[in-house]
Amino acid sequence: MSEFILGDCNNYLKDFDDNHFDLAVVDPPYGGGNHSMNNLRTGGTWESKYGKKINEWDTPPDKSYFIELFRVSKNQIIWGANYFELPPTRCFVILYKPFISETFTMSMCEYAWTSFDDNAKLFKWNRKKEDFISRTHPTQKAISLYTWLLQNYAKPGDLILDTHTGSASSLIACEKLGFEYIAYEKDEDYYKAAQQRLKEFRMQTDLFKPEVFQEPKQESLDL
Repeated sequence: MSEFILGDCNNYLKDFDDNHFDLAVVDPPYGGGNHSMNNLRTGGTWESKYGKKINEWDTPPDKSYFIELFRVSKNQIIWGANYFELPPTRCFVILYKPFISETFTMSMCEYAWTSFDDNAKLFKWNRKKEDFISRTHPTQKAISLYTWLLQNYAKPGDLILDTHTGSASSLIACEKLGFEYIAYEKDEDYYKAAQQRLKEFRMQTDLFKPEVFQEPKQESLDL
């Protein structure tokens, strides 16, 4: 049964057996908010937009986090991996997020490390199709991205781990596809916002037939 827990994942991972989770899909903080957050993306400081100082949530995990993450999960997808010391991989994933008017002042892509022995992939996010009207977290990623990751890197019946849930995009993707998960968010405000987002999603899906897991569809390009 799925669980979404208010708490620091570092206080819980030690209690799990080795390889307890089939796949960890995580987006840990990497300290990127500590520089120049007075920018166009937020329309002001992150504090003014989200009500929090950067250092309240944007502290990178230490080495012990990654030791436990690799111990409790069979496979991993780690966003922001270019900020961490991780082993080489040929199966990295690039999130390409083009803007209507692209400039060098904003990030056009993000990098994820994976443990899979496969070709690298590029996922192009369609901003016009899926915008962030309901954005609740500064580093929120699209539900369609997590849906694509699960369709291509998880198997039916896999148990998913998310250590830094943020906006709950990953959990919505899990519920859309029928995956059980255990997830953590240590910030109470973001946790409450994520729970509300989950509630709204569940209310919508009650009105429609839920999606079922499908075989992988490589909609994005090999690199």
